[in-house]
Amino acid sequence: MIKVTDVGGNEKYINCDLIERIEVTPDTLLILSNGHNFMVTESPEELIERIAAFKNRCYKYKDMLDLTESRDQDQHQYK
Repeated sequence: MIKVTDVGGNEKYINCDLIERIEVTPDTLLILSNGHNFMVTESPEELIERIAAFKNRCYKYKDMLDLTESRDQDQHQYK
């Protein structure tokens, strides 16, 4: 999820996996795969940075879980 600000100044969290495309009209328009559209104040570049940061955190968390699981399996193997 990424935080965006609509043109009314309200903060919302959007599932970035649902973003189909980003258009500049000149405002930034998020078009989601579920048919919803959101006009937001962030630039496309800001949104892409937020999406990349979110995905990076997800992959780091997954790697951390994989390491924990691997370590737990190794401990059970040696018992």
